[in-house]
Amino acid sequence: MFGKKNDGAPQGRIDSLIGAGTRVEGSIRFSGGLRIDGEIAGSVEAAEGASSSTLVVSEHARIEGAVHVAYLVTNGTVVGPVKVDETLEVQSKARIVGDVEYAVIEMHQGAVVEGRMVHRAGKSVELKQVASN
Repeated sequence: MFGKKNDGAPQGRIDSLIGAGTRVEGSIRFSGGLRIDGEIAGSVEAAEGASSSTLVVSEHARIEGAVHVAYLVTNGTVVGPVKVDETLEVQSKARIVGDVEYAVIEMHQGAVVEGRMVHRAGKSVELKQVASN
């Protein structure tokens, strides 16, 4: 009920926003939910102990640096290594240039990953057929 932590579940809300037209140069460390609509030149990572951290990278967003979060939903561009402790959703316009480490993945038709994809042990991989339009 009140004060109950929901560790292990994705963050249902966005606490911070980096808007379109904004460029950040340097590393970002966050907790909770972060949505990026602009550009980041540096790493993006969840704060220590933020096991439900969620990063949303919109269609026009670009990150040039390493990403390490619990949950990642991307439809934009990431140039650098990506490590996702829980669930990675790679949407249709997403492009990742770098190695990807994940526990659970959902990849939409049209998404591009240029790099190695490494499944973390201890989690099962479930492949689902997505109906095409």
